[in-house]
Amino acid sequence: MARDSYHHGDLKAVILARAATLVAERGADGVSLRELARAAGVSHAAPAHHFTDRRGLFTALAAQGWRMLAAALAAARPEFSAAALAYVGFATANPGHYAVMFNRSLVNPDDPELLEARAAAGIELSAGVATLDDPRAADDPQAAGLAAWSLVHGFVMLYLNGVVGGDADPVDTARRVARMLFTEPGAR
Repeated sequence: MARDSYHHGDLKAVILARAATLVAERGADGVSLRELARAAGVSHAAPAHHFTDRRGLFTALAAQGWRMLAAALAAARPEFSAAALAYVGFATANPGHYAVMFNRSLVNPDDPELLEARAAAGIELSAGVATLDDPRAADDPQAAGLAAWSLVHGFVMLYLNGVVGGDADPVDTARRVARMLFTEPGAR
């Protein structure tokens, strides 16, 4: 982001976008409000008006990520595999958001906006799981939801950390894995 890229627009959005990029490039420890202000060409105190401190910044970034994930899942309705693939697609396209969303040490876990955004994503993931034609999922939808989330989250973490995947398309790989473990309507 060039110094002159911010011209009295939405400073909060500019700071969040740059923070997400930096987290993806070098991790959350490599991000400071002072650096983000300098990059935006504003005073070092300006970001504090929106975020108070680093914890506030990362809480806002995580809430934004959860809202983005909820939107991606909602757009993928109704089948589980579509939701699983949307989850993987979101995480691999937004690694900065994703890293902060799952690091409770960076955020205020009781923040109402964060809780609301996380709940919205949970509802969307559950909607995908509800489409499974697996009697075990129907008998215990809570466990099915946890299994589905564990599948996609675990796969994403392995992929983002370079443990699996290589040059393979992560969404295609996730599709193959999901088919191994879950039965969808009409797939029997």
